[in-house]
Amino acid sequence: MTASPTLTVALADYRDARDAADVVVLLDAYARDPMGGGAPLAEDVKARLTSDLAANPQAFSLLARLGDRAVGLANCFMGYSTFAAAPLVNIHDLAVLPGHRGAGIGKALMSAIEVEALKRGACKITLEVLTGNPARHLYAREGYGDYQLDPATGHALFWQKRLK
Repeated sequence: MTASPTLTVALADYRDARDAADVVVLLDAYARDPMGGGAPLAEDVKARLTSDLAANPQAFSLLARLGDRAVGLANCFMGYSTFAAAPLVNIHDLAVLPGHRGAGIGKALMSAIEVEALKRGACKITLEVLTGNPARHLYAREGYGDYQLDPATGHALFWQKRLK
């Protein structure tokens, strides 16, 4: 009988060729998914992604691997909460390859993000999620929910204005 590969989650080193390639491959897979927009990353984005992330001191990524195979990714950015006067972490991308969903990889990534956020002195972790994304159930189980200051004023919406 063969043992199942071990799941590990670790910070990506953007300057390491293997980690950099895995970040690009996993983000491209996520971009191709309907929850990521349904289109591949542009070639110029793939070419500069990890060098841009490496140059951004606020960025960090976590890679989940089963044995030697990368199967999950979290791209995060440090921000700042003015109300708490403390750092925060925003999960910008969280992706698990389709054949590996439902196996606890997303949960492991979320736990590793929380550990890293605490190491960095963050007061909270934020994320955005589409209402039709099944991952929102994982996020809710992990303690995430709508943001509101006062129920009478409603919950926060995440809006955007594209510049390019």
